[in-house]
Amino acid sequence: MSRPGNSSRTAASRGVSFSSNPVLDVKLPTWRSRLVLFLLFGAFLALIARALWLQGITTEFLQKQGASRYARTLELPATRGKITDRNGEVLASSVPVKAIWAIPEDVLSAPPEKIRQLAQLLEMSEAELRKKLDSDRQFVYLKRQVEPEVSEKIQALAIPGIDTRKEYKRFYPEGEITAHVVGFTNVEDVGQEGIELASEKDLAGKLGSRRVIKDRLGRIVEDIRAVREPHDGHELNLSIDSKIQYIAFTHLKEAVEKHKAKAGAAVVLDVQTGEVLALVNLPAYNPNDRSVLTGAQLRNRVLTDIFEPGSTMKPFTVALALDKGRVTPDTVFQTAPGRMTIGTNTIHDSHKMDSLTVAQVIQKSSNIGTAKISFQMQPQEMWEMFTSVGFGQQPKFGFPGAVAGRLRNYKNWRPIEQATMSYGHGISVSLIQIARAYMIFARNGDMIPLTFQKTTEAPKGQRIISQKTVMEMRSMMESVTQPGGTATQARVAGYRVAGKTGTAHKIEGGRYVNKYVGDFVGFAPVSNPRVIVAVMIDEPSVGGYYGGTVAAPVFSTITANVLRSMNVPPDSSITTIVPDSGVQESM
Repeated sequence: MSRPGNSSRTAASRGVSFSSNPVLDVKLPTWRSRLVLFLLFGAFLALIARALWLQGITTEFLQKQGASRYARTLELPATRGKITDRNGEVLASSVPVKAIWAIPEDVLSAPPEKIRQLAQLLEMSEAELRKKLDSDRQFVYLKRQVEPEVSEKIQALAIPGIDTRKEYKRFYPEGEITAHVVGFTNVEDVGQEGIELASEKDLAGKLGSRRVIKDRLGRIVEDIRAVREPHDGHELNLSIDSKIQYIAFTHLKEAVEKHKAKAGAAVVLDVQTGEVLALVNLPAYNPNDRSVLTGAQLRNRVLTDIFEPGSTMKPFTVALALDKGRVTPDTVFQTAPGRMTIGTNTIHDSHKMDSLTVAQVIQKSSNIGTAKISFQMQPQEMWEMFTSVGFGQQPKFGFPGAVAGRLRNYKNWRPIEQATMSYGHGISVSLIQIARAYMIFARNGDMIPLTFQKTTEAPKGQRIISQKTVMEMRSMMESVTQPGGTATQARVAGYRVAGKTGTAHKIEGGRYVNKYVGDFVGFAPVSNPRVIVAVMIDEPSVGGYYGGTVAAPVFSTITANVLRSMNVPPDSSITTIVPDSGVQESM
């Protein structure tokens, strides 16, 4: 048997080449191998050319790539503008705080003891902190809006990868008293409710920025340049008077608690300028601590809640009839026997009355009398009157959430609907709408826009009714608060007041339910009106539910204190008010 090596030597001795072995024979054409060699050579030339271009001719690309690894653009926060009341008292301001952030991979290498101390200072569990740090991200916020003293303790731990960033936290000195006016901001210092939201552009200012060089641990080692300087927000001077706001809030709260009501709201307007001097709601909330904030607390009921105004609508129906010359204050209407059938429906008065003059219809709050007065006019005339004072119209004072209410087009009114709308049923309004509408009685028959910002110029009004009608209506509405009227508890010692009570069933699921809203809207002093005060008590459950019982006393206490705080001279010699339950208005 021959060995393999001997066979190879034998083949070679016979003149046979090793490369001629059929197994090693190349079947591909020669040009393909040359093409591959040429392509490889070309690729090397391209790489050499690119290297020469990047390192010799231009260095912009490499510098940009390098800068992306160590250069950073930092935001320079702008200070949010203060919000003050009309007298300069601060209602909202920004205080400096710190945001605690981390580079996770660096922090996790810190000693366990320091991680525990960090978690305690951040008021979170160690497991929660490690969960935040268990991230592939190079940057993560651990906690926002940390107080400076806590931030200093965190920095004293000297944990690698932990750093702070300056930011601002909003502080509200008046707390829940002005919560529904001022609103609040979120953790990014962006307005979420109230004036904070409505005036976001003016308050926020503009962020600045600067370029810096940071090391691997996130520490700034060099400033490059300031790209843009920050511009602080503008200070906002509101029409709200903190003293009047406190007065309204305190007395509304007492009434809500006394009557164990679901909610309450009140608003105070300046008759001469249209400024909102106070706006309060209950339930309220503390904007400095919103950890337990609920929807009921958040609702700005003065602007967002609509309800049937009830008898507070009657003055508009009567004023229109007087202005059109269809009736006079002495025109008599028969209201007996206390009910009236219109088509297949029947309306009622709360108690039987006989013949009433137009003035007595307002004083006694007769539904039947008001309905009969409404039939002296066309539906279109009533609809135009209601829309001219703002009912069914979107308020235009720039406050978020303000609703238009509900007022159906006159073309769809049936006789029964014309009758019920004349005394405030089948129409829905917000408290601020009804308060503003009373401007025509407190002023000389004209309407002016409302504003939440302090103003020194009296706006131009739009005429709605004549001055003669205004004087007649003031006399009638003043009689409502006098003996024999439905709102004797609205009287104020030393001042003549005028207004109207309202009581209405609530609507749930499209049907009237056995729940009530009691309201009162009035102005004072009658001789020269300065303020309009509107009060609404929602679902009172103790001590009655009529507007003259639950809302009129709140109007009285608020108005008395407001007029004195404004140094308005008395216009009445009556200094003592004898309690009088008055007459209950019809619903």
